[in-house]
Amino acid sequence: MAHPSGEEKPEDYLFKIVLIGDSAVGKSNLLARFARNEFYPNSKSTIGVEFQTQKMEIKGKEVKAQIWDTAGQERFRAVTSAYYRGAVGALLVYDITRRQTFDSIGRWLNELQTHSDMNVVTILVGNKSDLKDAREISTSEGKSLAEAQGLFFMETSALDSSNVTAAFQTVVKEIYNILSRKVMQSQEVKKLELGNGKSVVLSTDDKQDAGEQPTKAGCCSS
Repeated sequence: MAHPSGEEKPEDYLFKIVLIGDSAVGKSNLLARFARNEFYPNSKSTIGVEFQTQKMEIKGKEVKAQIWDTAGQERFRAVTSAYYRGAVGALLVYDITRRQTFDSIGRWLNELQTHSDMNVVTILVGNKSDLKDAREISTSEGKSLAEAQGLFFMETSALDSSNVTAAFQTVVKEIYNILSRKVMQSQEVKKLELGNGKSVVLSTDDKQDAGEQPTKAGCCSS
């Protein structure tokens, strides 16, 4: 039998996270940078669905993030239902140099809420922060929209790696925190049931939990 330290530790949690946003905002490159530390300057639009997995440790627990990437073009909308099913986290990406991709945020949020099985921890990501001279959406504008919608917010650059890992980790850590709170609440209910024989229901508002501290994630553009 192999020594325990030589065995691969199975993950404690598996979280499905989706990348959404208009075509060519850099979703695939964000995933490539996070999962493989790669960047493709001439990458083509994603056809259909791709996903990568990435492991991380949070408070001593092994978490595997299964990150799904699909095309933003309308002609691939047929994959929508299956794509969103089971997702607990989302990166909603726009291109800071293209106003139209920012204007589409409301539609993407509506689609996420319509097709998701539950409330999804979402971070609004302003990508391509390295293209400062071509910027059309200010950092404060992105942050204001995120605060209004109860989202986390960060500006990233898949090209120079700025805040890419932080954006994914923000979502994964918040999912873990929400799950941990629910586990604790569940255990508390059981204790109360054992104590007096009555059923006690505790309020667990996913949406409030997910949007509890959107501004504390802060605007992390550098």
